[in-house]
Amino acid sequence: MTTLDIIQVLLFIALLIGLTPVLGKYMYKVFTGEKHIMLPVFGWLEKLIYKFVRVNPDNETNWKSYTFGLLLFNMVGFLFVFLIQLFQAQLPLNPSNLANVSWHSAFNTAVSFMTNTNWQGYGGEITLSYFVQMIGLAVQNFVSAATGIAVIIAVLRGISRKNTDKLGNFWSDLTRSTLYILLPLSILFAVVLVGQGVVQNFNSYETVQTLQGGEQVLPMGPAASQIAIKQLGTNGGGFFNTNSAHPFENPTPFSNFLEMFAILIISASLTYTYGKMVGSTRQGWTIFSVMMMLFVTGLTISLYSEYSTNPVFGHLSSMEGKETRFGITNSVIWSTSTTAASNGSVNAMHDSLSPLAGMMAIINIMLGEIIFGGVGAGLYGMFVFVILTVFIAGLMVGRTPEYMGKKVGAFEVQMAIIANLSTSFVILIFTAWAAVSSYGLTSLNNAGPHGFSEILYAFSSAAGNNGSAFAGLNANTLFYNLTLGIGMLIGRFGVIIPVLAIAGSLAGKNITPNSAGTFRTDTWLFAGLLIAVILIVGGLTYFPALSLGPIIEHLLMNSGITF
Repeated sequence: MTTLDIIQVLLFIALLIGLTPVLGKYMYKVFTGEKHIMLPVFGWLEKLIYKFVRVNPDNETNWKSYTFGLLLFNMVGFLFVFLIQLFQAQLPLNPSNLANVSWHSAFNTAVSFMTNTNWQGYGGEITLSYFVQMIGLAVQNFVSAATGIAVIIAVLRGISRKNTDKLGNFWSDLTRSTLYILLPLSILFAVVLVGQGVVQNFNSYETVQTLQGGEQVLPMGPAASQIAIKQLGTNGGGFFNTNSAHPFENPTPFSNFLEMFAILIISASLTYTYGKMVGSTRQGWTIFSVMMMLFVTGLTISLYSEYSTNPVFGHLSSMEGKETRFGITNSVIWSTSTTAASNGSVNAMHDSLSPLAGMMAIINIMLGEIIFGGVGAGLYGMFVFVILTVFIAGLMVGRTPEYMGKKVGAFEVQMAIIANLSTSFVILIFTAWAAVSSYGLTSLNNAGPHGFSEILYAFSSAAGNNGSAFAGLNANTLFYNLTLGIGMLIGRFGVIIPVLAIAGSLAGKNITPNSAGTFRTDTWLFAGLLIAVILIVGGLTYFPALSLGPIIEHLLMNSGITF
């Protein structure tokens, strides 16, 4: 690594820490009804939306009604995106006359964007029209991200309120997340990206002559607007097939830095919102510190692995699969950020990462993508581990476990376990199924442990609602489109429903004042215990699978054996 590489890593972390309270305080004002800078700009539109859909934003509901509204909204979004793909050829804004999408690919894509996964088993520029990209996928980029934010806001109300069954209004939370947070930031970011050279037009594809005298077709389209929300909303689905490795999506070092930073900023800032809403910013900073320590650890291991010499590459650092415009450090910062969050965008091919760097990417996803995680999703995923940690701490000190003055009982622990098991079930069972079946193995590009890692990464990405891939796996088949789609549904709603149930249960409880025997959850001791629980649970669950993939590949590669 060069000095400039080190400076960039430090600048990235410093900006993340510095801007977290700024954006976090703004989001707190949005959801508590205080005046904020965007209220005069979009306040009229918010009222118009409520009037149009006939929703009273002050009519709060219990967790079951909140969940029902969320599921209903997402089901409608899935059906819409599914149908417009099936009839793409008959719809407008299709200058390249792209054909209709197969039903199983349409199913996978509709589920993917509805669950904020943005897994793509297709090439965007040769499969989807501008209409589907804009009206279908870009809209889901907004509302799927807003759904994640709405869930964590409901959870925070459950923690901070007492003796009530009200968690808020899903339609209000969804609208405010979209209008006041995601939309303004995306407009600003899209303008900056256009200034850096990202394409934003409705032109037909351009045919140009290469230096060798041949012809090349250059894809056009409204890319900048979708790239802005794909990064800010931790969506990750690229307008073009090679995602942010494509020069039309990511043309300059400055655009590269901004796109990496956009992956984490909202998720990181929500930790400060968390602290403000529960009445203790120390709680928010404690969770932020845990996330940052795990992030820095993963980044350090990945950088060490990528810069380490290896006999397979003649004792040189590997540039295979890296974007030569940005180099190894930027590729690793991106791979760590995109898997620590449920983003999934890439500026280098994860299939070409060194075994240990690839393993860290998989681990980031396997842990539930709680290391900042998706917007809202990472924080409520971390909340699941907080519940497990206070339960274990209560057993250790012989007291009834408490969190923020609320007694944590059997129901909360059971729901937390269900949420944790939902993703591990998909990852382990579906990977095992694919690894022993002919229709799972025929899509592999590599044999041995690397091929196993490709399958393991795919189902981890689906269950974690990440969307990135070890690109050597051809997932656009009937088997993978269906199994990955089902995995995305379980990974998304198998966590959201138990989390909202926990929030509803906590909201109905009284708040017990702190005493001398209270185990505080805003200290370094609790932060260390939380990290231990995260790593132990993850290690016990996934180490056997990792040992069959990236771990054994690392050992064999050091002996000069590749796959």
